[in-house]
Amino acid sequence: MDHNAAPAYGLWSLVIINSLVFIIFAFSFTKPRTSRDWRSFGAFSAFLVALFTEMYGFPLTIYLFSGWLSQRFPGVDFLSHDAGHLLEVMFGLKSNPHFGPFHILSNVLIGLGFWLLASAWKVLYAAQRTHQLAATGAYARVRHPQYIGFIMIMTGFLFQWPTLITLVMFPVLVFMYVRLARREEQDARAEFGEAYSHYEANTPAFFPKFGVKSHA
Repeated sequence: MDHNAAPAYGLWSLVIINSLVFIIFAFSFTKPRTSRDWRSFGAFSAFLVALFTEMYGFPLTIYLFSGWLSQRFPGVDFLSHDAGHLLEVMFGLKSNPHFGPFHILSNVLIGLGFWLLASAWKVLYAAQRTHQLAATGAYARVRHPQYIGFIMIMTGFLFQWPTLITLVMFPVLVFMYVRLARREEQDARAEFGEAYSHYEANTPAFFPKFGVKSHA
C-alpha cells in the first residue's frame, strides 16, 4: 500500500458520476413502477450516494475515527484512497487493496447481485404483462430475488468500503425490504389465491434450497 499517496477526497464529480452510473444501471434492471417499487429503489439509491460520498467526497468515518486509526495502525496515510479500504488495513494486508480478498469478494457479490436483478426482472416483467404469477427462473428458487439482489450489492460494497453511515443504513434497508416483501405477498395472495399459496408453501422467501425446485 502506498502510504504517500495524495489525498483522494473532495472529488465531487466522481461522487456524482459513480452514483449516477450505478443508480442508472440498477434502474435499467428493476424499472420501478409502483410506489412500493420506487421506495425500495430510492432507499438503495440513497445507500449508493452515501457510499460514494465517503469514498470520493468527504471521508466522515475516517475523520471520526482518525485518532484511534492512527494509534492502531501507525504509518498509514488515511487520507489516501487505498486506506479507505478499511478491512484490508485492519487485517494488515499489504498488497494493493483492489486485488485483496475483501475487494474480490465485494466484486463477486456486486456482480451476482446485478445478475440476479437482471434475471429476476425478465421473469417478473413477462409475468406482469400476462397477469400471471412469476414462478420461473430465479423466482423458482426464492420468492423475492430482486430484494436479495439489492442486499447482495449493498453487502458487496460494505466489504469494499465500510462506512458508519452505510453500516447504519444496511440493517434498516434490510428490514424495509423484508416488510415490503411481506406486503407484496399479501397482494399476491389476494390476486392469485390458491396458486400463490401453493407457490409460497414450496418456495423459500429469501434463502434458496439448492437442489430443490419449486413445485409452483
